[in-house]
Amino acid sequence: MKPEALVLAPLPDFLMQPLQEVCVCHDYFHAQNKDILLNEVSTHIHAIVMAGGSVAPVELLEQLPGLKIISVFGVGYDGVPVDYCRQRGIQVTNTPDVLTDDVADIAVALVLMASRRLGQAERFLRAGEWARGAFPLAQALRGKTAGILGLGRIGKAIAERLSAHGLKIAYFGRHPQQVAYEYYDCVKKLATASDFLIVACPGGMATKHLVNAEVLAALGPQGTLINIARGSVVDEQALVAALETGSLWGAGLDVFENEPQVPAELMGSDRVVLLPHVGSATHETRLAMANLCVGNVAAHCSGQPLLTPVF
Repeated sequence: MKPEALVLAPLPDFLMQPLQEVCVCHDYFHAQNKDILLNEVSTHIHAIVMAGGSVAPVELLEQLPGLKIISVFGVGYDGVPVDYCRQRGIQVTNTPDVLTDDVADIAVALVLMASRRLGQAERFLRAGEWARGAFPLAQALRGKTAGILGLGRIGKAIAERLSAHGLKIAYFGRHPQQVAYEYYDCVKKLATASDFLIVACPGGMATKHLVNAEVLAALGPQGTLINIARGSVVDEQALVAALETGSLWGAGLDVFENEPQVPAELMGSDRVVLLPHVGSATHETRLAMANLCVGNVAAHCSGQPLLTPVF
């Protein structure tokens, strides 16, 4: 008899189809009456499958006495109550590594787009403005400093790429690492030393609004903020204010605090490059993520070692 899983997010067919071969899936996300669904299946649920941006509240988990594993289709655990899961012995796993290169590529693309004003340049051309004069000058990359907030797998991949563009690399993290880059022991100091501040750290309460008005002021009127991590890390209203007053050169954002909602002030600003959370959005990477997500559930249900580490 197949184990039963509760699905907390809309998931692509290339994930759901193999998952349904492993588990009996109950779609909590789309259920019209979630209480009725839980009354019917709560005691049978062995696994939860969710996306990186979804949430598994403690109140829900308390109603699932047989829950043994949460498999996250994404990187990070910011939607999972990790302390509670540790106490209950619930294994939590995600899909790291396979998305590192794609997310790092998007970070570099945002650096290039923001510094060279490439989005504005394309709109300038399409509007027929080129015939009336040249596009304004932008900023070069070479010789500038990229400060990376969070030098994990993705942060290191970003550093390697930007080094090739001639940027000096600095970073902030929980502790210094054995790398050739300069370490700063607080985010404000890193921002002060940086031309580009690149957010690549985990989300969650521990990093909520880590990039605040004070950090943005330290980055300064020639500085650019890039965020490919989680929208919660940046105080979005402080960012809007910094852009409106000119105390920040610009920003490149792939993530937002209340996705898919984006503040009107950012939507209307030519100082910001906006992407709809596409950091890992390639066919190759999403399929690899799906395989890991389903593979972890299958491995756990069959008593085999998981494909990716658990905390």
